Amino acid sequence: MQTDPASTESPMIVLGRIAAPFGVSGWLKVHPFGDDPLSWKKMPQWWLGIDPDGKEWVPYTLNGCKEHGKGGVVAAFVEVPDRNAAEAVTGYYIAAPRETLPPPDQDEYYWADLVGLTVRNASGLVLGTVSGLLSTGAHDVLQVQDGEIERLIPFVAHYVTAVDMAARCITAEWEADW
Repeated sequence: MQTDPASTESPMIVLGRIAAPFGVSGWLKVHPFGDDPLSWKKMPQWWLGIDPDGKEWVPYTLNGCKEHGKGGVVAAFVEVPDRNAAEAVTGYYIAAPRETLPPPDQDEYYWADLVGLTVRNASGLVLGTVSGLLSTGAHDVLQVQDGEIERLIPFVAHYVTAVDMAARCITAEWEADW
């Protein structure tokens, strides 16, 4: 296992979190924060870290990645040879430098790109700022913070009608008192 953290100049995009060891050979169950975790196998190196907002990430060499269950993946790293090593990285976040990721398709977004965007309703009323996202299984949910108020808005076309990355704004069919 690598213990020398590396700092990167490029913004890191958090992709998921290690949920648990898988078997005795160092494989890991990964909880992805997105729809296409199998595309990550194209990246020969993944970055692991304890703090998703941290500046230090440790590169790990991907040794295998395959689908496990509905929407989940299991992965193996050269630096994680057995179950003990897998237990040691359980709970770590997985990230990658922005330039190593494939560009999202039209109307698809990396969660990290949505965090910080202003959310307005159709009347133009500011509902708050995206502080994070949740995956519920059925769909993703925007966590919108407005001072002490947190709104949970389903990230589906019925409620989210526009995402304008250039203007850093999301328009939602949502009322302030919902």
